[in-house]
Amino acid sequence: MLTTLRIIIASLIMHLPNSISYAQEIDPGIATAHPLASKAGYEVLASGGNSFDAAVAISAVLSVVEPYSSGLGGGGFFLLYDSTSKDSVFIDAREKAPSNASRDMYLDNDGNVIRRASLDGPMAAGIPGLPAALHHIAKNHGTMPLYRLLQPAIRLAREGFPAYERLVTAVMIADKSKSLSPKFKEIFLPNDKAPIIGQIIRQPELAKTLEILASSGHAGFYDSFFTKAMVEESQRDGSIWEIEDFKSYSVIEREPIKLNFLGAELTMAPPPSSGGTTIGSVLNILSEFDFLGMSFSEKVHLITESMRRAFKDRAFYLGDPDFVDVPIGKLISKEYASKLAESINLDKATPIHEEDEIDGSIGWNEGAHTTHFSILDNNGNRAAVTQTINTWFGSGYMLPSSGLILNNEMDDFASKPLSPNSYGLIHGEQNSIQPNKRMLSSMTPTFIESDRGIAILGTPGGARIISMVLLSIIDYLTGGDAQSMTASKRFHHQFLPDVIRYEKDAFTNDVKEDLQMKGHNLQEISNYGNMQVVTFDNATGETESSSDPRGLIEGFEIDFY
Repeated sequence: MLTTLRIIIASLIMHLPNSISYAQEIDPGIATAHPLASKAGYEVLASGGNSFDAAVAISAVLSVVEPYSSGLGGGGFFLLYDSTSKDSVFIDAREKAPSNASRDMYLDNDGNVIRRASLDGPMAAGIPGLPAALHHIAKNHGTMPLYRLLQPAIRLAREGFPAYERLVTAVMIADKSKSLSPKFKEIFLPNDKAPIIGQIIRQPELAKTLEILASSGHAGFYDSFFTKAMVEESQRDGSIWEIEDFKSYSVIEREPIKLNFLGAELTMAPPPSSGGTTIGSVLNILSEFDFLGMSFSEKVHLITESMRRAFKDRAFYLGDPDFVDVPIGKLISKEYASKLAESINLDKATPIHEEDEIDGSIGWNEGAHTTHFSILDNNGNRAAVTQTINTWFGSGYMLPSSGLILNNEMDDFASKPLSPNSYGLIHGEQNSIQPNKRMLSSMTPTFIESDRGIAILGTPGGARIISMVLLSIIDYLTGGDAQSMTASKRFHHQFLPDVIRYEKDAFTNDVKEDLQMKGHNLQEISNYGNMQVVTFDNATGETESSSDPRGLIEGFEIDFY
């Protein structure tokens, strides 16, 4: 008999006690950024589906109800673990540069970056990958037909859902850009007014697009009359897309990065994600020191110095592994970490040298967009999924007949080597623009497995995704739980700009004084991130799901099975 769960999904924190060991049937857990997505996922599991089926349904629903963060016009990374085969796979559904793209396409005649050229309008959009991922996962990893899994998203797009505070805020922020397309305004700014909380948002064109994907799968989206219409519409508004760009798109199944830290096995995202490599480098550096015996201030200093070095390597070495040689083995090796550790002074911050000759006009983007969800089913299958269209509502351009908001992921390439993107991240030649190349990403879906149990985690947050996941790994492996992983205060350093950015109350006055005496620059910022975590405890048999309290969505009270 199914038990109704009433969840006020603001911060989705659910404790499911269970005395059954992990090797046997366990209670499921789902953590997402929106209650309607969680509802769809739990209903799939209750109907006999596995974590991978639920991932498809959740991904599609988030594409409808969180249009500012992700969607069918964007891409994502799916980290999956099959409890039968005991294997993990990383499904790369990252967007690709159009075949007509070129290295200097966003530069003026003087070689300077054209402001917002890689952010606004259809010229900023890579070829979407999320629709291909939904088809691929349902076909190769799920147990239910794609058509069934997409029904909740189709219904929400057609019949609508109530606007909520975060969505309304996102619309108002996007409206300030003055670059939104007419169709976008028709849907989200009718009569040039942002929706009010509770107003029903309907997306009929998006519902039809989902129906095409549901009935015709990959071919329906990437090689059909529908594809031709998308390309022609986008070209009329300045896109360089070609039909062949869609015909040639496919997801790639890659080997995840595996790393041991504090006795646990970490499974992390490989390139074109920069997350696994960067975190692996940091953790290896920490292992060179008596990290656990340090005071909090000493730990912050060491973590910062480790991030400083790992993010510098991120800038110069990482890119699409199908186009450039990425020395992953070297970057996550103990030997390389030992050499980096030798350059760290535990009493003094490392200065950024002027001779680095890097553009210092670094901007910041809060990275509140993008979305993540984590799933554990009753057989132990798990999914960690991060998906995005990049900044708020991506490029701000909606294709009129399909209702797709196009991504602006081309900004994640190096428009000009060592010139910062919207997140203040710099990239070298490894991440320069090339036709059909995947742009580097910070999205970092992650698994932790130890004697204690497992954790499934990830978050939005732009460049700070990497440091958030890093800090949560450390928290879990030093005694934290799902709730502390999502709620604990955060700090971040990314090589450039040379500043530790920290949430209010992350540091005491004594800690701030100590860090400043060591030579660190500090900047307090508002809270950030929207981490979603599911854990399972081997000893107690308890599943815990926690959504970041910073991403609280109020006003939803949902009954589901």
